[in-house]
Amino acid sequence: MKLDKKMEVFIPLSTSAASSGPWAHSLFAFIPSWPKKNLFKRESPVTHRLYGDISREVQGTSENGVIFQKCALVSGPSEAQTAHIWLLVNNTKTPSSANLSELLLLDSIAGLTVLESIGNKTSEGFQAFSKKFLQVGDAFAVSYAATLQAGDLGNGESLKLPAQLTFQSSSQNRTQLKALFSITAEESITVLPHHGLHAAGFFIAFLLSLVLTWAALFLMVHYQCLKGSMLTRHRVWQYDSKLEPLPFTSADGVNEDLSLNDQMIDILSSEDPGSMLQALEELEIATLNRADADLEACRTQISKDIIALLLKNLTSSGHLSPQVERKMSDVFKKQFMLLENEIQEEYDRKMVALTAECDLETRKKMENQYQREMMAMEEAEELLKRASERSAVECNSLLRTLHGLEQEHLRKSLALQQEEDFAKAHRQLAVFQRNELHRIFFTQIKSAILKGELKPEAAKTLLQNYSKIQENVEELMDFFQASKRYHLSKRFGHREYLVQNLQSSETRVQGLLSTAAAQLTHLIQKHERAGYLDEDQMEMLLERAQTEVFSIKQKLDNDLKQEKKKLQQKLITKRRRELLQKHREQRREQLSISEAFQAVEDAGQYLRQRRSLMEEQGAALEELQERLDQAALDDLRALTLSLFEKATDELRRLQNSAMTQELLKRSVPWLFLQQILEEHGKEMAVRAEQLEGEERDRDQEGVQSVRQRLKDDAPEAATEEQAELRRWEHLVFMKLCSSVFSLSEEELLRMRQEVHGCFAQMDRSLALPKIRARVLLQQFQTAWREAEFLKLDQALAAPELQQQSKVRKSRSKSKSKGELLKKCIEDKIHLCEEQASEDLVEKVRGELLRERVQRLEAQEGGFAQSLVALQFQKAARVTETLSAYTALLSIQDLLLEELSASEMLTKSACTQILESHSRELQELERKLEDQLVQQEAAQQQQALASWQQWVADGPGILNEPGEVDSERQVSTVLQQALSKSQTLLEQHQQSLREEQQNSVVLEDLLENMEADTFATLCSQELRLASYLARMAVVPGATLRRLLSVVLPTASQPQLLALLDSGSERHPDHAAEGDGGAEQADVGRRRKHQSWWQAFDSKLRGNLISRGLEKMLWARKRKQSILMKSCLPLRERMIFSGKGSWPHLSLEPIGELAPVPIVGAETIDVLNTGEKLFIFRNPKEPEISLHVPPRKKKNFLNAKKATRALGMD
Repeated sequence: MKLDKKMEVFIPLSTSAASSGPWAHSLFAFIPSWPKKNLFKRESPVTHRLYGDISREVQGTSENGVIFQKCALVSGPSEAQTAHIWLLVNNTKTPSSANLSELLLLDSIAGLTVLESIGNKTSEGFQAFSKKFLQVGDAFAVSYAATLQAGDLGNGESLKLPAQLTFQSSSQNRTQLKALFSITAEESITVLPHHGLHAAGFFIAFLLSLVLTWAALFLMVHYQCLKGSMLTRHRVWQYDSKLEPLPFTSADGVNEDLSLNDQMIDILSSEDPGSMLQALEELEIATLNRADADLEACRTQISKDIIALLLKNLTSSGHLSPQVERKMSDVFKKQFMLLENEIQEEYDRKMVALTAECDLETRKKMENQYQREMMAMEEAEELLKRASERSAVECNSLLRTLHGLEQEHLRKSLALQQEEDFAKAHRQLAVFQRNELHRIFFTQIKSAILKGELKPEAAKTLLQNYSKIQENVEELMDFFQASKRYHLSKRFGHREYLVQNLQSSETRVQGLLSTAAAQLTHLIQKHERAGYLDEDQMEMLLERAQTEVFSIKQKLDNDLKQEKKKLQQKLITKRRRELLQKHREQRREQLSISEAFQAVEDAGQYLRQRRSLMEEQGAALEELQERLDQAALDDLRALTLSLFEKATDELRRLQNSAMTQELLKRSVPWLFLQQILEEHGKEMAVRAEQLEGEERDRDQEGVQSVRQRLKDDAPEAATEEQAELRRWEHLVFMKLCSSVFSLSEEELLRMRQEVHGCFAQMDRSLALPKIRARVLLQQFQTAWREAEFLKLDQALAAPELQQQSKVRKSRSKSKSKGELLKKCIEDKIHLCEEQASEDLVEKVRGELLRERVQRLEAQEGGFAQSLVALQFQKAARVTETLSAYTALLSIQDLLLEELSASEMLTKSACTQILESHSRELQELERKLEDQLVQQEAAQQQQALASWQQWVADGPGILNEPGEVDSERQVSTVLQQALSKSQTLLEQHQQSLREEQQNSVVLEDLLENMEADTFATLCSQELRLASYLARMAVVPGATLRRLLSVVLPTASQPQLLALLDSGSERHPDHAAEGDGGAEQADVGRRRKHQSWWQAFDSKLRGNLISRGLEKMLWARKRKQSILMKSCLPLRERMIFSGKGSWPHLSLEPIGELAPVPIVGAETIDVLNTGEKLFIFRNPKEPEISLHVPPRKKKNFLNAKKATRALGMD
């Protein structure tokens, strides 16, 4: 037999130390010759438990250095082992040591036969030792011998024999220390060699191997028959394997869901009631994260099904061939698979990076915290140099407590921050995946159009259907999210109520138990005060009563722990079985309905079936969860109440029987005793009624809290809020899109994709808002706490700033410093333990609302910026071409003027050149006008056809066959018209959107035609300028310098490209310098050198004069603006209703709040003349059913206008 001792003793200056004494090194090695059972593994870590007026918790030993240990040494034969057991109480010398009094040592001896002991035995398997006083530095030890029969314990079973020490120190508080002691039985087997048995075993093994060989040969012969049978049943097995997954394993998150549900049983059966609500909150966050992942998977699957359904409908309508559909479906599947892999890789990378970053941040902040603690300790030591030793010890103890609380708050803040980082990463990946799904669809449609596999008309219809279905998908996902939020809020509200209900029940029965224990002590003390007992008799009876109470409570704790553990395993098994069965049933329903989904041709019907299925399954699962939670609570509460009631009854029997008999033996009057017992009975009844009333009040508060939580998370309100928000954002995006003047088909496609991306991220995830709220509350509370700490530090430092004139009061001043420091630390501890105020909660609500509004405004601003950037790019290209054209005209004018003045070119030659150039321009203008007329005619024809189609379809809505006969009344017709008004309005709006899109696309086509024509015009002007420059023998460097003068914003590559274009159009310009004309050209260049310089100066002078004219015009314009009166900024209050910002609510945080948004008209900024344009949303959306007619542009007038603008 072998007994192992493991001792952990914590003292202030070392992490672990063993006690000294004759038994300190008895790490028991016993006689190994016992043939049957060995008793081994003796554990005795020193722990403690606090009851009643205990001062505070200590780890290992008490704060005043008291060490309590229980050791044993086993010897003797195997059948009757004898254990010599020692109990040691050592009051070590430390700065905080104090004398101990009223020491009571209770030792558990259940299962042992005590041979020699001086203790008082109790009926519950305990013996008690007492000592009146123990000075600092002394030790108190008792020992006894006991036997344990080896057959009393089974193999692997443990016998726990703890000991408990209760004493009173100078702080007038009673402290309890506990030493754990356990004995475990181990069976040892002696193996003796036997040659006969070895031979028999060999022959038996040989025969068995021969039989197995023949059996294997037999199976190989019949393999073909077995193979056919297996192939016949293969599909059935495969189908069953899909429907019946292995227990507690699943690929779609069932295993995680089961694990999360197991945690609820762990919370209800927890031995630490104070941490139950915190653990429940953490479980709620984990469940919300899981629900977000499930909803995201559902959204992805719906998007894939919608794309497949649209392709199938396109094929059935004849717009897409089956081969192309299969090809596109394969491409989509491949792209989706690549996207999933990319998402997974990005997720892994983000998690690794975030984990490393959070670890580094944690290390840095913890190091900073340790440094601050060391500085605080040094400052405290400096202040307490002249203080008393007792005051210094108390301040150091309080300071350690404060530092522990600060470290706890820091760890919590870091954990919450890490949780928020992970939640944000999940959200970013989810939004990225949604946008990528849209991008894949639009990219493939564009590719099919370019390849000719899909006609533009069919693609246009497909995109319209996709956009409409996506709106329905977003609406469906909003409903799913609101329903899930409501169900989870209901689930955890009910769970919180269950936890509080269980705590209330435990508080009631604990109160009754404490009352019964207190009555037992009061019974003895009342007799002593009445003079029927002397002090020695009272102390003996009190010692016995305390021993009995402790034994009953110890037995209650052990029974409660063991029974809860058994019941916990039973509840988890039952819960997993029922939940897994429900998941299997729902999986079967999904597989059976999936075939019906594949046969659906209408996307609306598909979404309705999805909604109905998810709604039914979600409600059924939540009902099962609630039933299982209630059943688990009932079982645990029944167990707890029965054990506590049993312990209370034992205490009352002890009072009414055993203690009464002891008192009667000491000649206590029966009438006096009976009167006290009757008073105690009435007191117990009153106490029970009081505790039951408090329990009912707490239960009523819990019910009201659950009702309020469900009211805050009502799915109807959340769905309506999201619908209102989406309607508002739809109006905003429609207004922004209608402000665009021209868009190409590709740009329109990209704009639609961006709109879908914006709408896809307008939802609120389930976990992130709640996580963000916790982080903000922690940050605000930390900031408030630091501000209060700063005030306390300033108040502590204030007396030091005052001059002290008398030296003889230094001792009193030091004492006051110590008291001030102690008061400051106590106030800080109180601040650390204080909960967040309602003001901070309201601040968190406002901050969350502000952040959500900012996100929505950022989406609007980003979309508007993309549209503005697109229009600016087009305007920049037009401006660049116009600038080049204007520059060429300026150079042409100067070249013609100089050539005419220098008589290098006659007037008739100039006239001929200009007439030839004018004929080319007229031909170019005629071609452009013809193209414009053709395009506008085609557009008008298309608009007319669309109008005729709408006229034909519009009345048809009202002429649909109904229940009304031919003699229907006017009211019936009006009622039918009103019922169809929404459909008619939607058709009007769709027609309007189509006409607007056609208008912007047509405008883009016309702008492209004009731009091409203008580019051709520029090339002709460049050709003429090159011809004139060749005649004037202008060098390339000079020409480039002239172009840089007239085009100051153009870059060198642009100027070189312009010159290269001119040289390519006139290759003879470079070849003209060949042969004998080279020397003549050199002479002409020298001759015209001064002329080129004058030409450059003249060009610069013209530009300067034009610039001065512009400056004068701008100055006059600024003065006229300054003379006008500007309207002041006005604050635009937002109210709920159509055409305004909708109310935005949050998680169950509070009521809705309006958001003020500031807007104004066009105003002057800082008196500079610049105008600030504030875009304001209209109060009511105005939807017109007619497209405003496009003004017909004349090219020559447009060219003249742009020329005039260029001159300006």
